Amino acid sequence: MKKWMIVAGISGLLVSAGCANNGNEDSGTDEAEETSSDPSEENNNEESQKETESDTEEKTEEAENEEQADAGEEPPETGENGDLENPSAIDALINREYHLPSDYEPENLVIPDVAFPFEGEPQKKYMREEAAVQLENMFAEAEEEEIELSAVSGYRSYDRQESIFAANAEEDGEEEANKYSARAGESEHQSGLAMDVSAASVGYSLTTDLGDTEEGEWLEENAHEYGFVIRYPEDKTDITGYQYEPWHVRYVGEDLAETLNENDWVMEEYYGEELEEESSNGEEDK
Repeated sequence: MKKWMIVAGISGLLVSAGCANNGNEDSGTDEAEETSSDPSEENNNEESQKETESDTEEKTEEAENEEQADAGEEPPETGENGDLENPSAIDALINREYHLPSDYEPENLVIPDVAFPFEGEPQKKYMREEAAVQLENMFAEAEEEEIELSAVSGYRSYDRQESIFAANAEEDGEEEANKYSARAGESEHQSGLAMDVSAASVGYSLTTDLGDTEEGEWLEENAHEYGFVIRYPEDKTDITGYQYEPWHVRYVGEDLAETLNENDWVMEEYYGEELEEESSNGEEDK
């Protein structure tokens, strides 16, 4: 909007200059010839035109800078240790720099009425209610289009995430594990807003192969309509700091999901908090 107003102002300035020139022409041939025969006025006209062009370039650059500055929102507030001040926010940025507190447990956890490839009611079946309802709606639409999705892993407590990272670090070393596995407090699963999704076509595994399947493609194309985003896309690994995960969907609300989809942004770009971390091509669950 700011860019449109400034460009409109610039257009008005150019139109005004054009109208003034037309006025000289309409006043008669003699007056026009007299103007063109005066070298000093020609120089003045050239200098005026250069100044106008310079002003136009400066204003256009200012407009572009202002648009760039308004591209996203202010990053969420954190404490000194990086813990989010409002960890329950639907649009909370959660990564290596923005953490969920160790004592944070989301409210209103429910089990969504969708397909799971296992029985029982383990912790990982749960999601926050708002996200669970939208997951149900998304799965129902997929089924109508003969796309069969399956939920694999949702909520994960701080303690559970701590155990998972410790096991990965013991197996591959802490530095390597940090490329594909989140430390406790840095995982979106603790928020209750994330769900890992798979399909029978890949054996319900969490693998990058899902992105090349009909199910994975449908998920990527339609998730935003239900308030979800593919949180770690293939072409943004240098920004998110994590490997490509076509299975990991994060609920952010329909408005933000639409904004991210339209601009081809991940949440770090939306908040202007892009990370520069190496990613791995491993196939592990964060």
